[in-house]
Amino acid sequence: MQAHDDPWQRPQAELWDEQAAATYDTPGSGAFAPEILEPMVATLADLAEGGRALEMAVGTGRVAIPLREAGVDVVGIELSPAMVAQLRTKVGEDELPVTIGSMVDTRVEGEFSLVYLVFNTIGNLYTQDEQVRCFQNAAAHLRPGGRFVLELWVPRPQPAGASHAQVFTAGQGYLGVDVLDVSTQRGVSHHVRFGTDGSAHVGFSPFRYVWPGEMDLMARLAGLELEHRWADFTRAPFTSASTSHVSVYRLPG
Repeated sequence: MQAHDDPWQRPQAELWDEQAAATYDTPGSGAFAPEILEPMVATLADLAEGGRALEMAVGTGRVAIPLREAGVDVVGIELSPAMVAQLRTKVGEDELPVTIGSMVDTRVEGEFSLVYLVFNTIGNLYTQDEQVRCFQNAAAHLRPGGRFVLELWVPRPQPAGASHAQVFTAGQGYLGVDVLDVSTQRGVSHHVRFGTDGSAHVGFSPFRYVWPGEMDLMARLAGLELEHRWADFTRAPFTSASTSHVSVYRLPG
């Protein structure tokens, strides 16, 4: 995408195109690091309690594949055919079925003991209404007593008069900067990747950020109740200093 393009005018399926899918996986590092994936898979497997799991926005199978290897029957929903094509290089349709569609309204046959949506992905829905409908869609897939699990960052709106740009990652070869608009709860992540030749590629991903309390209300509208809120998948306590949270909602019954 060119730097002058408006990221809000591009559908999510276009943002997650063949180029994004081809470069998404970073085996052993970043979001694929063992210290991130191992506690996530262990906690999700415990919460599934031996039942089926549905991953919304399954992507290239970063979580679904190791969760399946841990003994959980997993299926997925994914908006981007390019991401699913990358997943298919690792696992077949019979082993990990995926339905192409939006997490807002795509239905998968059957009931599940666990529906999960990780890595800030609910922010890919640009409006509060879509996010509420996502909660309702998750609840519609759950059996009584089933759980909906979300992983999300804690918003860090700037104080009055401060710069709107916030660096969220600064590492070798990569710089990530968020630009937030508190009037709309919208933001754009700027992803700057540096080549060894001194070149730089800039990508953009728009999102709508959600407060933890706002999520709790969305859950109530969907008939769900908050069961746990942790700082991360290690189940560390969630405090005012936490920069992320894992929220577990349960369908009564």
